[in-house]
Amino acid sequence: MDLLGQLFNTTAMTISRAAKDVRPLLDAHGIHSPASTARFRTPTDIARFLNLDKNKIKPTC
Repeated sequence: MDLLGQLFNTTAMTISRAAKDVRPLLDAHGIHSPASTARFRTPTDIARFLNLDKNKIKPTC
């Protein structure tokens, strides 16, 4: 939540509230997202995890 707050220029509490608001909407539409075990503290952590040269994020549409 802290990192998302940094990335979106807001607070961890705002990110937490947004997630709380969105989860019921996703559930109502049959979309269930399991909790992630990945923990990122900095944007560099995300880049290292993705290793953008080797992993490609595929669009869903």
